[in-house]
Amino acid sequence: MTFLLTLLAAILVLGPLIALHEWGHYIVARLCGVKVLTYSIGFGPKLFGWTSKKSGIDYRISALPLGGYVKMLDEREGEVAKDELHLAFNRQHPLKKIAIVAAGPIMNFVIAIALFWVLFMTPSEQLATKIGQVLPDTPAAIAQLPVGDKIVAIDGHEVQTWEGINYRLAGRMGETDNVSITLQSESQASNATKTYQAPVKTFMQGTSQGKDALTSFGMLPWQPDIEPIVGDLSADGAASRQGLKVGDRITAIHDTEIKDWISATRIIRDNPETLLNFMVLRDGKSVQLQIMPQGKKDNLGNDFGQIGAMVAQSEIVIPDAYKATVVYGPGESLVKSFEKTEQLAVMTVSSMGKMLSGMIGLDNLSGPITIAKVAKQSFDISWQMVLSTAALISLSLAVLNLLPIPVLDGGHIVYYLIELIRGKPLSEGIQMAGLNIGLLLLAGFMVLAIGNDISRLF
Repeated sequence: MTFLLTLLAAILVLGPLIALHEWGHYIVARLCGVKVLTYSIGFGPKLFGWTSKKSGIDYRISALPLGGYVKMLDEREGEVAKDELHLAFNRQHPLKKIAIVAAGPIMNFVIAIALFWVLFMTPSEQLATKIGQVLPDTPAAIAQLPVGDKIVAIDGHEVQTWEGINYRLAGRMGETDNVSITLQSESQASNATKTYQAPVKTFMQGTSQGKDALTSFGMLPWQPDIEPIVGDLSADGAASRQGLKVGDRITAIHDTEIKDWISATRIIRDNPETLLNFMVLRDGKSVQLQIMPQGKKDNLGNDFGQIGAMVAQSEIVIPDAYKATVVYGPGESLVKSFEKTEQLAVMTVSSMGKMLSGMIGLDNLSGPITIAKVAKQSFDISWQMVLSTAALISLSLAVLNLLPIPVLDGGHIVYYLIELIRGKPLSEGIQMAGLNIGLLLLAGFMVLAIGNDISRLF
């Protein structure tokens, strides 16, 4: 059942993005006077569809839902009647060819901008960007960032939400340098700020790989102060098997003092399959236990530890000082949607460069299985998360398709730019050699991405 729901979520998110990408190619081709033969969502054998009586276009849904295509009249793919030569793609001016090919990725950029625009226009109550906790032995701790100060900029870029902070920090993945954090203190004048330099080394790699950017950096938002008292235990969990009891207060884990439940869970999550020394207070007496968190994998394949202990339920009240209502008007939302799209596009390209240079591992590459799981997870959270996930995937499709690899849209654009400069197209032999190389590269990346996906499942 979970598999079917994951597949359905992937289809609901990816289907419209693929359809609109191909519609971009389709509509611009028709506007440029090129005859379209087939509009297909998916590859391979035709599952169902119809043929337009007016235009003769074959609209179809095909078996392999990993993309789609628009087939146009082209002398390179078959004989073309003399009276239709002016309708063939290969006979068009290079600028028309570029417009047709670029229309797909451009459509994905438009979708991302539109979805971000809707999300920015949706009022939301969020945690203020005040530092709630600084983790020891992290860049934030080394920079001595003060708890309670408000984060207003990362590396000179204004930030207004924790999501924005997370993205700015994630953009520094793999780097060894200083990250500039600009803070505003309530004790100072309203416009007074101070900038700190926090050193990072191979950021989010090594022992920090798999952790989110905020945890790796060590700068967290406000979190509720929950007493570290065990409220319930799973019968088959490591905690129950190794002596922890309901009512125990955890006072230390591996010589680290525990003052709240979240600190305890963080240590447990970060140490799967590692024997940990627990000190607990039971009936007024200190008891020492050794518990090994069971290794689990989250939806993205990251390892984490779990002992099967739950805290007693308690009401959580967020202090007013740590609340913030974020509201943008239509115009400001549109500007912010363009800014976010630009930021994430640059970050995507930068991450690819870092993978190719070895700055970050190729295991960061994800394929269709991970995308499907993320889509399913977004449906479990909220409609806003569904739109956010769709926007991110659409943006990724745009950037990936514009890479100068011959089999992709970006590679074709390079061909037509050369044709525009030379005044004639490259020879069929050169074009076919490039396409074969592109297919090999794409197949290699796909095998690697799917291999990473499978490795995250086990």
